[in-house]
Formats: sequence, C-alpha cells, structure tokens
Amino acid sequence: MAFVKAVRKRAKARIGICGPAGSGKTMSALKLAFGIVGPGGRIAVLDTENESASLYAHLGDYDVDVIKPPFTVEKYINGVKEAERLGYDLLIIDSLSHAWAGTGGILEFVDARTESAKGNKFAGWREATPKHNSLVDAMLQSSMHVIATMRSKTEYILVEDDRGKKIPKKVGMAPIQREGMDFEFTLVFDVDQDRHIATSSKDRTEIFDGFFGKLTEEHGRSISEWLESGEEVQKPADTSERQQPARPKFITKNQVKELEKVISNVGADRDKFLAYLGVKRLEEIPAEKMTAAIKALEAKTKKGDTTASNVTDITSALDARRIPFETKEEAGEVHAKPSYQDTASKEFLKAKGFRWQPSEKVWVYKKAA
Repeated sequence: MAFVKAVRKRAKARIGICGPAGSGKTMSALKLAFGIVGPGGRIAVLDTENESASLYAHLGDYDVDVIKPPFTVEKYINGVKEAERLGYDLLIIDSLSHAWAGTGGILEFVDARTESAKGNKFAGWREATPKHNSLVDAMLQSSMHVIATMRSKTEYILVEDDRGKKIPKKVGMAPIQREGMDFEFTLVFDVDQDRHIATSSKDRTEIFDGFFGKLTEEHGRSISEWLESGEEVQKPADTSERQQPARPKFITKNQVKELEKVISNVGADRDKFLAYLGVKRLEEIPAEKMTAAIKALEAKTKKGDTTASNVTDITSALDARRIPFETKEEAGEVHAKPSYQDTASKEFLKAKGFRWQPSEKVWVYKKAA
C-alpha cells in the first residue's frame, strides 16, 4: 500500500438526466450522445418507453433495442452486455426508472418476496439489494459511455404568470430510483417540463456550474473534451490482475458499538436487520446508511410488539417508495402525502390500510389498538 499523487485519468461519461414525463429527457440524451461520440461514433438505446426513442431518428443514426415488461434487472444488464459485445461507443438507458418502480422492477420484486415470506420485508430486500447493485455495477464498469434517463416524481405548485395571476405548474421532484442513485454519475441534469430547460444538480466536470439552458451537441462535445483531457490510463503489465475498485467508506467502530446497543435495547432480530441493509456484518454498513439504520431500529420496540413491527414495515415501505410521510405518535397514526398525480402510490397506500382524510388532505394509517 502506498500513497501516490492524485491525477485525473481519462474516463467514460456517466450521465443522469432527470425530469417528469414530456420534459425532453430522451432528446436531450441523444443530443449529448451525438456530441460525445462524434460523427463516427456508434450509439445504442435501451428503450423502455413504448418505443418512443425511435421518434427522434431525424436527429441522426442510432440503434434501438426495446425492453418490454416485466422490467427486470436482468434484462437491463443483458442489454448493457450486448451493447458492449457489439462494440457501441455509447449507451442510452431510457429509462432507468422502470428497473426500480416499473412492472417487474425492484419494488415489485421486494413486494412479491415479502408476501412469500409471510410479510418479512427483510427477506425481500436481502435479495433485491444485490440485484440493484449488480445493475449499478454493470453501468459503472462498462467500457462504453452511459447516459441514463430517470423519470421524476411530479407535483403541482402555484406560480404567478405575466399578469400576476396564480396558475398551477407541474414540476419534477426526486428521480424515481433508489435514494442516492445520483451519486453514481459524473453529471446529473434536471430538465424542466415547460421549456425543456436543464440545470445541473451534480457536476464533477465544473463545466456546467450554474448552467441554465437546453442541452445540445455542443455540450456533448465539451463533455468529451473534458473526459479526454485526463491522463491516459496505464494498463497493468499482468492482464490477469484487475485493479480493485475503491473501498466504500463504512461506519466507524464507535458507530458499530452504538448499533449493537440499540439492537439489544429494542430486541431487534440482528440477522433480519443486516439482511434489510444488504450486508453480512455491522462493520460493512456504508457510512451514509447510519442514520437510516438508527431510525429503523428506534422505530421498533421489544420483541413481541407486533403493532410497532407493523408500523416499522409501513414506514420502511414508504421510505423505499419515496412517499412523504410523518408519524403522529400521540394519535397513533402515520400520515402519508403522495403527490397529486402519483396514482401508483395511492393504490399502494390503500392496499396497506391507509384511508383518505379529505378534511386534512392526507392518507392516514391508524395503529391497531
């Protein structure tokens, strides 16, 4: 082990484009792609959006492979590997959200496994987390440039028009994918629905700091120049030895002791807790998951309290689906507030026993007496 001078090396693009339906994610992705690969580059598109990617064929040459339901992780990974085998320079995944919340996606997989395990959601996530991670690895380790579009949850807000009148406007919120997915990309753009204006919510290139505008091929060329400006990666003399990826940052020894104490105090099942987090030991918990781990444990009571266990399952499910909620401890209630247009979340809440309270405009789950 030795420290060496930090040097930025040449790399492949890893770009996320987020926005509500109709915001122009696909067209933006294609324009960036043409700029990145140049006139002689080959572009492939994995299309989960009812073959909508082919509607932009007038922009230039690219090939499309349509993924139809169920949108399993395996289909996505096979698509990535096939594009690599065929020698494409850049792959657009349009859209990555279906692998998470679409038919046959991760969330449905967890629900199915939970039902077969008699309500044990830890069992579902124990299998789902490695599946999700394998898809992320397939994208990050690909020899191609990768651009992934993600649908954003939508919400209506009131804004003033030119006459000062309040009018509703549809805006995009968090992307429909697992929390923290945006950290995997070098660049992340959020695209507005009304004018197709993009802003950068993450930019390791520093090219798009404060950017506000439509994405073009010229922006793709700027990204390509930045990627190529790094030092050339030196291949190891022994090709049998692969460079190991950087180790993730795990929780500290003191945090491990803290979790041990909380697990003991609330009487939590250690194995189920570890399976829920997708790890085998407490020492393997990523640092960014420490807060979520503590909250999950603190929501529990001693073993045998099925009411608290049910509520923990409910709130964990809401967290996984990114449905805003708050717990009313004194009233013994959980209040959920999905966005106005989120029909899927509303159906999910009904299935979990939530009831709509029109006076408060909130979905309410009451703990069993």
